[in-house]
Amino acid sequence: MVKIANIELGEFPLLLAPMEDVSDPPFRKVCKANGADLMYTEFISSEGLIRDAAKSVQKLDIFDYERPIGIQIFGSDIDSMREAAIVSSQAGPDLIDINYGCPVKNVACKGAGAALLRDIPKMVKMTEEIVKATNLPVTVKTRLGWDESTKYIVETAERLQDIGIQALSIHGRTRVQMYKGEADWTLIGEVKNNPRMKIPIFGNGDIDTPHKALEYRNKYGIDGIMIGRASIGYPWIFNEIKHYMATGETLPGPTLEERVEVCRQHFTHSLEWKGDKLGIFEMRRHYTNYFRGLPHFKPLRMRLVQSEDIQEIYDTLDEIASTMAYEEA
Repeated sequence: MVKIANIELGEFPLLLAPMEDVSDPPFRKVCKANGADLMYTEFISSEGLIRDAAKSVQKLDIFDYERPIGIQIFGSDIDSMREAAIVSSQAGPDLIDINYGCPVKNVACKGAGAALLRDIPKMVKMTEEIVKATNLPVTVKTRLGWDESTKYIVETAERLQDIGIQALSIHGRTRVQMYKGEADWTLIGEVKNNPRMKIPIFGNGDIDTPHKALEYRNKYGIDGIMIGRASIGYPWIFNEIKHYMATGETLPGPTLEERVEVCRQHFTHSLEWKGDKLGIFEMRRHYTNYFRGLPHFKPLRMRLVQSEDIQEIYDTLDEIASTMAYEEA
């Protein structure tokens, strides 16, 4: 049984990675329904939280059906991060997660996210202050290092454990790599197999099939896997991995009807949480992923992303189910 403090996650948990503009409550709801064991909010700016910025505060929304769930925060100032941890704790999550891995320019170049990989003492001090500021378990998500010459993750993991974090998720790339090339899990395995490490170690990066998930579990000995991009438009990946690990059998992929139904549920949740205008707009980024690979989909996709009428979008989804099913037959 893998546990973060007293939170039981099963024998080999699958985590939904925090993804900006993706892992909001509507998306998390369909991932939870399809097997995600632990989920995180989109990362939340510490400065935005302590300024009470509306967008940051809205990201604190969590629901009982999502549990266990963590709120992830990021920032460059230690005092602001401490305050953000206190505010986040009051929203009632199961844990607080710190983002030391985001590589994008407008985060890292402001001294937050993966930028802390260039200042490990500051990372450790910031983490220590957050651990002290909350009674909730604190976890960390990070990368191997800033670049090829600064892959200090084995030592960094020890130092973070020593000041009280309860779990560590590691993406197998450096900040300089961004999302290019293959993730290197070798150092993730070294962290996990370091005799000093007692907390759960979760691997992240390039897991997009059940076969790869099982291979990496067996090869690197990690306690669980964090899945990000592979779940976008494909929340079924969690249950597919679980089934394959339990039985050795590969589940058939979702039918067209199942794709349409889950996309429809996602859209409905989006309207409920965000309101009609924003719910319609922010759902547009998901349609291509839900229906990737379908022939002759472009005209229907254009209708989905251009329409501002809720009923027309529902009707278009129904048309996808009926028209595409007819073409497949």
